[in-house]
Amino acid sequence: MQQNGTTHRNGIAANGAARITSTETPVLNTQQALTDDEKIRLITFHFSRIMETLGLDLADDSLCETPARVAKMFVTEAFRGLNESNRPDITLFENGYGYSEMLIERNITVYSYCEHHFVPIIGKAHVAYYAGSKVIGLSKINRIVQHYCKRPQVQERLTEDIAGALKEALHVEDVAVVIDAAHLCVASRGVGDVNSTTLTAHYGGRFRNEETRKEFLSLLKG
Repeated sequence: MQQNGTTHRNGIAANGAARITSTETPVLNTQQALTDDEKIRLITFHFSRIMETLGLDLADDSLCETPARVAKMFVTEAFRGLNESNRPDITLFENGYGYSEMLIERNITVYSYCEHHFVPIIGKAHVAYYAGSKVIGLSKINRIVQHYCKRPQVQERLTEDIAGALKEALHVEDVAVVIDAAHLCVASRGVGDVNSTTLTAHYGGRFRNEETRKEFLSLLKG
């Protein structure tokens, strides 16, 4: 995990398509060229082939619409964060209250999908910042978290994505993000551990100070 910036990914994908250089989820430059309807149609076709390969009977009335359901879920819900047009508009307000202390939004729902196995990551995000001349609408913090959850993810990148988006919106470095989440790629397969969770953190600006960080973490327990 990197706390002070992310590695740029450059190069050519296995299918020869150019990869967009991104500090976020790696995507190809063809991704934004397709409409949502085109993506749904293609995913429906390919998911049908997957189900048939598994030996499932798509003529069954319980299964016949499954490929289309999965395709629609992927494009319009689970992975809607891959479409940049779905990025939330961020509302800022003048800090007319003169508020200069820490602001924390706790227990924000994290529901994402592991990019290695496409199974859920479920947990909570805790986000804090020190305001400058502007403050952010509280619901917009939740929407930022949700936006970056709605794409195939690893928790380390998700933590950095959220922190980076808040810094960019607020024009401050004083941002902290902690995520505590269970990974179904650990719980539902492989080692089959249903009890463990993963913690990741980003501390920027004033949160690098040990006392400030201790205050933040103590308030999370309150």
